[in-house]
Amino acid sequence: MQNISIFFIIEMIGTVAFASSGAMVAIKKELDLLGVVVLGVTTAVGGGMLRDIILGNVPPALFMNPVYVIAGFLTVLVLFTVVRLNQMILESRSIEMYERVMNIFDAVGLGAFTVTGINTAVMAGYGDYRFLAVFLGVLTGVGGGVLRDIMAGQTPYILRKHFYACASIIGAIVYTYLLEFAGGDFAVVVSACLVVVIRLLATRYCWNLPKATKKKKEVV
Repeated sequence: MQNISIFFIIEMIGTVAFASSGAMVAIKKELDLLGVVVLGVTTAVGGGMLRDIILGNVPPALFMNPVYVIAGFLTVLVLFTVVRLNQMILESRSIEMYERVMNIFDAVGLGAFTVTGINTAVMAGYGDYRFLAVFLGVLTGVGGGVLRDIMAGQTPYILRKHFYACASIIGAIVYTYLLEFAGGDFAVVVSACLVVVIRLLATRYCWNLPKATKKKKEVV
């Protein structure tokens, strides 16, 4: 019960964070209420859905136990209502504060879903297959965001910005190794925190992976 409660809490944090980020993308794209709900909920539970399909857990857990879908849906409705009643919020300084807070929540969500994705693989009996466990952890962490960006008609964020997926990969690898030498709770906390710290540092100091092309310097 202790493990269940821990994973439930961190998954709920991740659900709220990802639903908010998906809804905000939809709002900035000027989609209607349905579009905001679809993008928000997809961002929140899309990664877990893809993970379950790969594991053969069909129907995916989101249909069997819709608590995370409901949490994402309610989060999206609250955000939509706030923006609807206060149109200036997208143009004021408050949006900068909102984006900073959401960046923190997004980092927490990434760490939370990464470790819960691996835990799902372990509980399904695939704990000895490290590559599969890491892949499923990263997919759970970034899959919803990829689906969101594809549906929004833009290049997925993880392929172009701020060391995003790499933070999840590092945390997932650390988690799989810690499981052999430490307790499950310790591995969860350390790995999730590592993802969050790397993600926030990457945003703060603009860490990006190198690109094949370099920006040409402007000639004065």
